[in-house]
Amino acid sequence: MTRIDLADGAYTAVVDSVEDGLATLFFEADEETVGDAVVDAAQLPKAGRHADAIVAVEIEDNAIATATYDAERTAARAEAAQDRFDRLSRRPPGRDSEE
Repeated sequence: MTRIDLADGAYTAVVDSVEDGLATLFFEADEETVGDAVVDAAQLPKAGRHADAIVAVEIEDNAIATATYDAERTAARAEAAQDRFDRLSRRPPGRDSEE
């Protein structure tokens, strides 16, 4: 079992990647990253075993006690990231532009 160096409590876990049965997670509290860990992907709900999934977790005794996939927050975060990408990918008007 992987030791998670966080105080007991509720956190948001963002799945960075899942490879070879291991999930790399970044933990957030108050929208700030407070830690990370690599855990057995089986500790996560099946629906949350993919990159960029948002999972609400309870940490107890340096381990995941409960994990709940948050489909709504996952979709909202993906949409916000796509919006940022779309804004950044637009070319600014050129000198020859009529704008």
